[in-house]
Amino acid sequence: MTATLSIVAPFLAQGGGGGSFLVTPSIGLMIWTLLAFGLTYLVLRKAAFPRIAANLDKRQKAIEDSIDTAQRTKTEAEELLAEYRERLKEARSQAEEIVARARRAGEQHEADSMADARKRREELMEQTRRDVEQETQRAIQEIRKEVADLTIMATEKVTRKSLDDDDQRRLVDEALGELDFAGLAGEARRN
Repeated sequence: MTATLSIVAPFLAQGGGGGSFLVTPSIGLMIWTLLAFGLTYLVLRKAAFPRIAANLDKRQKAIEDSIDTAQRTKTEAEELLAEYRERLKEARSQAEEIVARARRAGEQHEADSMADARKRREELMEQTRRDVEQETQRAIQEIRKEVADLTIMATEKVTRKSLDDDDQRRLVDEALGELDFAGLAGEARRN
């Protein structure tokens, strides 16, 4: 820089008038300006431009690496997303399968419970029918016994004598034969 000032200083002193030589340059000034420019260019080319180019290359390389890293990250993210979607699809299908199995098990359990309840109801109804039949037979036997006793008492009062066993049996059979116990049993079954 000092060399450039020493070259330009004589021109400044020569013009003497407030910088008019810059507005209307002379050939000598142009040559010196081109020389100063060339010298500056050579110095910059040797010292600054390689460093600037190296820094620009470094920066370009860093940007390219960042772009490559971003591309790899994007690719990995897309692969992970595809894998996640596949797993999600599998999880949904498994969940649907579990729900379907649970529904089938529930329906089967309900059907089994209904069948078991029907069976128990039929067993209870059959037991109740047997109990009613037994109770009806017992009641008929009691009525027969009561009728026999009443018949014997009435006959003894009418005839005013005691009947022997053969007479009692004959009278009871006649009285019981006149009664319709089958009708009583049928009425009990209908109730």
